[in-house]
Amino acid sequence: MNVQIFLSDGAVRRFPAGTTVDEIAGSLSSKLRKSASAAKVNGVLVDLSYSIHEDSQLEVLLLDSPEGREIHRHSTAHLLAQAIQRIYGASQVKFGIGPVIQDGFYYDMDLDQTLSPEDLGRIEQEMALIVSENLPIVRTVVSREQALALFQEMNQPLKIEIIQDLPLDAEISLYQQGEFVDLCRGPHLPSTGKIKAFKLLSTAGAYWCGDAKQKMLQRVYGTAFPKMSQLQDHLQRLEQARARDHRKLGKELGLFMFSAEAPGMPFYLPKGMTLCTELEEFSRDMQRQWGCEEVRTPFMMNKKLWEQSGHWDHYKDNMYFTQVDEQEFALKPMNCPGHMIIYKNSLHSYRELPIRLSEFGQVHRHEFSGALNGMMRVRTFCQDDAHIFVRPDQIEEEIQQIMELIDRIYAVFGFTYHIELSTRPEDCMGAPELWDQAENALRHVLDKRGVAYQLNEGDGAFYGPKIDFHILDAIGRSWQCGTIQLDFQMPENFELSYIGQDNQKYRPVVIHRAIYGSLDRFVGILTEHYGGDFPLWLAPVQAMIVPVSEHFLDYALSVKAQLAAVNLRVEVDIRSEKLGYKIREANMQKIPYTLVVGEKEQTAGEVSVRRKGACELGAVPVKTFIDEVSALIVARK
Repeated sequence: MNVQIFLSDGAVRRFPAGTTVDEIAGSLSSKLRKSASAAKVNGVLVDLSYSIHEDSQLEVLLLDSPEGREIHRHSTAHLLAQAIQRIYGASQVKFGIGPVIQDGFYYDMDLDQTLSPEDLGRIEQEMALIVSENLPIVRTVVSREQALALFQEMNQPLKIEIIQDLPLDAEISLYQQGEFVDLCRGPHLPSTGKIKAFKLLSTAGAYWCGDAKQKMLQRVYGTAFPKMSQLQDHLQRLEQARARDHRKLGKELGLFMFSAEAPGMPFYLPKGMTLCTELEEFSRDMQRQWGCEEVRTPFMMNKKLWEQSGHWDHYKDNMYFTQVDEQEFALKPMNCPGHMIIYKNSLHSYRELPIRLSEFGQVHRHEFSGALNGMMRVRTFCQDDAHIFVRPDQIEEEIQQIMELIDRIYAVFGFTYHIELSTRPEDCMGAPELWDQAENALRHVLDKRGVAYQLNEGDGAFYGPKIDFHILDAIGRSWQCGTIQLDFQMPENFELSYIGQDNQKYRPVVIHRAIYGSLDRFVGILTEHYGGDFPLWLAPVQAMIVPVSEHFLDYALSVKAQLAAVNLRVEVDIRSEKLGYKIREANMQKIPYTLVVGEKEQTAGEVSVRRKGACELGAVPVKTFIDEVSALIVARK
């Protein structure tokens, strides 16, 4: 009996029932077989050893495709675990999980010996040996009882716990390569010999299941690529990232700090606060032109509000609670419910809509201590939120305008981006038909604009589907910042309404919108994007005045007064240091302009201008400098 195989290029081929994906790939092309990692059969990921017994759609996944890279990295995580088991002994290591993450993978394990950087080199050598052995990676489906018995015999309590947490009807599969067996859904590469370039990067502590009450495990991070050249490029980017690390630059440039007295909660120093203020004012100016009205809502509100909004049922594990007058209150994790209350405070006509309420609101969200990461993952941050209340017929036009606003703002920073559309999650609220309506509206806008987007099934917010904007920084890293979320649910929960043309009440729709997302995280991203070398308009200090000697300090101070009078941010270096040292220090602090003043400049009413990263620009009258720099700032250069 033959089956029809519908290939991704539109061709149709016939093969005997039971033919494996690997055999089909080989019949099509030896090159395809060599570069294949796994496949999709009728949209489901499978190993190359998978046998096809009925007419099917087939897509062979190459090692260098996005999904192929994930499979390659997942197989490398198993390779890491096998190497550790060989080195330290099967009885000495208890394995947790080894998932794929962006650009790499990790594996969590309970091991008495603390791993050092030197140990990682030894483990890499053992991994390379296993690759050279080209061990087949074989999948087996087993019963729940068989899996539990096997891992009990292997003394792997963390694996047993994972199995016990699986649904009773879940399919349980094992992958074996040589003496190493792991619990895994797969798919995986067909053999260890297909694992190409890899590198172990670091170790860290990680609580089991991310729970601080559980045992602390050791986590080994690594990365892997199908080609050595790709690995080398990635390692070079990591070196660049280390040099640009916002935590390092934030300290050196005096932008922000953290303290044990408030874990995960940034303290802004004066220069960092200047940076935040400039970002807020820029966004305010843009939003004001778009018709936004700024509001402010309380940091803390009654538990009843969070029950009404749906956060209590869907988000309470991420919230902070306290009691006031014997009533339970919560610090807000989002601004949305406060904006619903503001809208409901007044009667609204259909003519008023859209109503656009924006807020730079401080929110608090609980994060595990192990997940905290400088400004990129904090427990309190300023969210540049807006909630737009629209009629159903206004949805698509309003989303179009929001996307244009996001375009204009990101362009100022030189950011390009890609878009992801996320749909209804399992843990959601509201009627399915409203979700369908919301998802279709977002799809239609994206299709109408002709933009490419990635579909993330089941990854929407609990109250609505969303469009996420992932910006690319100067070294090619992706950061999710902006978002547009379409919400039919909260207007229902808060019984919001507007009076229609027929004097009847109708329910508005809410569009949630953020551009920076977290202002604090955006500061961290920008610090790394620019390497601390902020553009003139954003630089916390725009000019440093350096007197040649103390005899010209009064003139330096008078120049500072002239510049400050037109709102330029300027400082004077009054230290008794050599001129060259002061100029180098200004460069180290990444200040855009250094203005040297001495006898000649004082006599002529001028400043000698040096632009960071450029040669000396020469002496110009103070007013000329002010005019030229002011024009650049207005143009946000």
